[in-house]
Amino acid sequence: MKFDSLLDEVNGLGKFQILIVILLVVPRFILPCHFLLNNFIAAMPSHHCNITALVDGDIFENLTQEQRLTVSIPAQEDGTLSSCEMFPQPQLHLLYGPSNTTDTPAVECQNGWVYDTSTFTSTIATEVNLDTIKMSQNLNISATATVFFCGVMLGAVIFGTLCDRFGRKSMLLLSYVCAMGFGLTSAFSSSYTIAFCRLMNFIDEVHNIKYHQLVSTGIEWVDVQHRTLIGVIGSMAWTVGNMLLAGLAYAVNDWRSLLITVTAPLGFAIITWWIPESARWLIANGKVEKAHFYLQKCAKCNRKQEFSSKIKPEVKFLCSHIVMVEKQNKSYTYVDLVRTPKMRKLAILSGMVWLASTYYGISLNISGFGLNIYLTHFIYAAIEFPAKLMVYFFLDKIGRRHCQAGTLLLTGTCIAINIFLSKDMWLFRTIVAIVGKGLSEASFTTVFLYTTELYPTVVRQNGMGYNSFMGRLGASITPLVLLLEDVWKLLPQVIICALAMLSGLVALLLPETHNIRLPETIEDIEKPG
Repeated sequence: MKFDSLLDEVNGLGKFQILIVILLVVPRFILPCHFLLNNFIAAMPSHHCNITALVDGDIFENLTQEQRLTVSIPAQEDGTLSSCEMFPQPQLHLLYGPSNTTDTPAVECQNGWVYDTSTFTSTIATEVNLDTIKMSQNLNISATATVFFCGVMLGAVIFGTLCDRFGRKSMLLLSYVCAMGFGLTSAFSSSYTIAFCRLMNFIDEVHNIKYHQLVSTGIEWVDVQHRTLIGVIGSMAWTVGNMLLAGLAYAVNDWRSLLITVTAPLGFAIITWWIPESARWLIANGKVEKAHFYLQKCAKCNRKQEFSSKIKPEVKFLCSHIVMVEKQNKSYTYVDLVRTPKMRKLAILSGMVWLASTYYGISLNISGFGLNIYLTHFIYAAIEFPAKLMVYFFLDKIGRRHCQAGTLLLTGTCIAINIFLSKDMWLFRTIVAIVGKGLSEASFTTVFLYTTELYPTVVRQNGMGYNSFMGRLGASITPLVLLLEDVWKLLPQVIICALAMLSGLVALLLPETHNIRLPETIEDIEKPG
């Protein structure tokens, strides 16, 4: 008898599971506020060279601010003022018309920059006032996102191992405490330690592994028929938190205050301490008594007392039997993901799908469509609702594999369409981008559920940790890929589009898991058929 049969006896979706889902949902409101915070705290507002050194009271006294900028800062090919160069002396003849030119060479900004504060009161860029040219500015600002996702990447591996060794709940609580500490430290950091604190903050908050474990715990406590429902409900909480971030960023537009605002609620995540450990995980790790305790508790809460009182010996026997089968090799590591042929194929293919995920590529590039950044972010978040409802419908209709492949291929198609649309068609570009964002989120929602179902219980957390590492490796590169627009404006979107298409084709090579019991051992994966 498999664990799913035990779960059917105590009710695969009763009061016990509903309480677990409620406890799992609350922390997920907070996660997107951190994962996409870089859109706001590291934003680069419109800026130009500080021209106060050029101001001559006799000459500039009767000029408007716009005229002062015209004679002090060279215009670019598109007519906008340069953000990195200025004239060494005022070029007053430029006031007589745009056709006038000057032979005076422009120089780099001599006295820093003046930033537009109409959208952001303060960001990392405006506070640090980077003393470099534009390319270096973009590199430093984008590096904060890269450093963050490197932290997420490391945390996925580190916490995955620690949680399997010391237990999920203790490491979960530790991660929240550390995340709060480093998050608040980041808010009060000097410019030289911001990157370090962002890294350390999310090596812990990165316990994004916690997100994976919350997903796994919810999936492992419900029966086969309700796995899709639980996975989508949890993902909806992410969407609500994502929408909340837009409102918080609009209300609190100083980057330090915003960081404090989204970090403080981590204290409430302590409620996850009351989430019961996965009985499936306990059994796989030889903790028979604890697994039996939670199964008894589940039976009582779901009003299945007859199971609790009459079949207790059978429960212990079945738990011991599962342990005997699953613990032939008690020390499972990341090496077990590639030790056998089918597991190796599974790890390579799923890792490629995670690596090429375009969710962050789109979410980290939400400007440039002619809309306010707060409104654009909110729309991008809101589109996730219909996307996830679509996922809920199609996951059961066409299966996990085709849903995963289809959403990725369609995401790549949307990106490709925008590559060929002129910026003058900003409304159509925005619509296509929003649809692409919704599809990428549908893909992201699918891959969490799909990956959880693909890996056997004995290495499920190792598998999730590995895939998270691969996904965050891609996400850590994304902010740097966006910098390639200085080489060719369309290059970042071409790269992201190609990766989405490639990962969609790779997903077709993965096995289907719809209406299939969760594998418990590596042998379940390797057996023929």
